[in-house]
Amino acid sequence: MTQPTGAARRRWVLPVVLLAVVVLVAGALVTIRLVGDEQAQRGPSAPTVAPTASPTPSPTAPPGAGITGPLNLLLVGVDTRVSVPGWEPHADSVLVLHVPAGLDRAYLFSLPRDLLVDIPAYPPSGYRGGRTKLTQAMTYGSRVPGRPKQPSTPQGYELLRSTVTGYTGLRIDAGAVITFAGFDRLVDTLGGVDIYVDQRVVSIHRKPDGKHRDPAPSGGGYVGPQMVYEQGERHLNGWQALDYARQRYITGGDYARQRHQQQLIRGLVTKILDEDLARQPDRVEQVVAALGDTLTYAGGPRIVDFAYALGGMSVDRITLVGLPGSGVGKGSAYQGEQLKPVGREFLTALKAGDVETFLAAHPELRVKS
Repeated sequence: MTQPTGAARRRWVLPVVLLAVVVLVAGALVTIRLVGDEQAQRGPSAPTVAPTASPTPSPTAPPGAGITGPLNLLLVGVDTRVSVPGWEPHADSVLVLHVPAGLDRAYLFSLPRDLLVDIPAYPPSGYRGGRTKLTQAMTYGSRVPGRPKQPSTPQGYELLRSTVTGYTGLRIDAGAVITFAGFDRLVDTLGGVDIYVDQRVVSIHRKPDGKHRDPAPSGGGYVGPQMVYEQGERHLNGWQALDYARQRYITGGDYARQRHQQQLIRGLVTKILDEDLARQPDRVEQVVAALGDTLTYAGGPRIVDFAYALGGMSVDRITLVGLPGSGVGKGSAYQGEQLKPVGREFLTALKAGDVETFLAAHPELRVKS
């Protein structure tokens, strides 16, 4: 594929590659729109005239000039089930994008939703703290006293963020939350996504026509025909991509699901680059409008600053990392998941800035895309 180079590549391609994950693609596209608006407001270039002597203006620092690495971005997929009154959101997927000090590469890894962690007390929601599954941090943090049926996604994100920091030791610089509906819309707005399905996956949620399967009469599980994703190169639309990324009752369990989510994200980023989407204002507007309030951005620096700061990154510099784990407890006494020693050692290597050396010694952690 042909990609822009130099300054053009820095301005247009990077904002999409910037966060390299679907939950911030919309934010990056907003950045592109804002930059385009600024250029439009300045109007066409003035005719060339002979230069005249004038004081040399003070140089203006470019956006993001003050951003240095390492950076850690928290990316959360949330099951809101807005059709269920009072449903409390929980984190169905938790991913971290780590950008080392050089700001020229990134590492994307997932934390198991059932990871057993210490969730700190969170006064805004009335949560007193405890040791339980990571997914529950979003739930406990989103509760608003006096408003039982109006959970707060920003609150839930904040407790999840502090929980992830406590577990990994990584400072979270920014992040975003996207709902299932937002993910579905994003993929459809982009015209679908092409990925390699690395194992046969049978859906527990959807029928082949995309409709939801019927609840079982016994009250547990579902009945009826099932959508099947066969191994091989596949083009998935919005509901298919979401459905495929949610399946965890498969060979490999939640760890296989984490791998599939990362591969799907890589597929979306690749598609955006291949189609040079960022240079198409109408398409950018469609993506932003389609997401609406299904995406929440939370962080410090503006997205435009991140975009310019990470000018040296490209999609082939984003490494997908799979952290192996195992269950805690046995049978009905199951409590959750824990990372195996090599997974915890990976986090230590991240903090020490020695991740490339670590991955060279543990190539099995690299996820094939």
